[in-house]
Amino acid sequence: MNKLPQITVVFWITKICATTLGETAGDLLSMTMGIGYAESSIILIGLFLAALSVQLLSKKYHPVIYWSVILATSTAGTTMSDFMDRTLGLGYAAGSLVLVALLVVTLIVWKRTEQSLSVTNIRTLRGEIFYWTAILCSNTLGTALGDYLADSSGLGFSGGAILIGSLLLLLILAHYFTKISTVALFWLAFVLTRPFGATFGDLLTKPLENGGLNFGTIGSSLILFGILSVMITLSMFRNVPAGESTISAPQ
Repeated sequence: MNKLPQITVVFWITKICATTLGETAGDLLSMTMGIGYAESSIILIGLFLAALSVQLLSKKYHPVIYWSVILATSTAGTTMSDFMDRTLGLGYAAGSLVLVALLVVTLIVWKRTEQSLSVTNIRTLRGEIFYWTAILCSNTLGTALGDYLADSSGLGFSGGAILIGSLLLLLILAHYFTKISTVALFWLAFVLTRPFGATFGDLLTKPLENGGLNFGTIGSSLILFGILSVMITLSMFRNVPAGESTISAPQ
C-alpha cells in the first residue's frame, strides 16, 4: 500500500508547521542548551534514522509516523546546515549551493533509477529511500536559504518571510494557470516552505530589538508542537493514502 499522504492544503500547512518547529527545536538543542551544531547533528541524525526505519517498515500510511520523519529531517537539517555554514565556515551562499547540488543529483538518480519522480504513488523501498533523501536535502537547503535571507540579505526575518510567502503564492498560481511541470512545482514549493518556516521560526524566537517576537526557542517550540499535534490529528481523520487522491499530483 502507498504510505504517503495526499498533497492538499492540509499537507502544506502541516509541512510549514513541522519545518518551523524543526527550526526552533534545532536551535533549542544546539544553542539554547549549548550542545553545539556537530553534536546536535549527530543526535538528530540518529533520531531521523530511527523514525525513518519505522516509516520504511510500516505497511501503510500512518500520519504520526510520516510527520515524525518530516519533523526529524527538518530538525536535523537545521543543525546540519548551521554546522556547514558556521562551524565549517562555508557561509550561507556556498552552503546553499552545495545543498542544491546534492538535491539535484538525488532527483536525477531517482528519476533514472525509478523512471518516475512520483511523490504520491511510491511503491518500492528504493523509491521511498530516494524520496526521504530528497526531503532531507531539501529541508537542509531550506535552512541555509532562510538564514541567508534573514541574516545576510538585509531583508530581516519579516522581510524574508514576506519574500518567500510571495514566491509560494506565485507557485500556487503557476500550478493552476500554467503548464509548468507539477514535479518541478512540488519540489520548489517543498524547498521554499522550509526557509519560510526558518524565517518564521526566527521571527518567533528572536528578541524584540532584533525584529523578533521574543517567544524564545522553548516557548516557540511548545506553541508549534501544539499546532502540529492538532494538524496531525486532523490528518488522522483524513487518513487516505495519496494514491487514492482525486487531486492532480506530481508524477
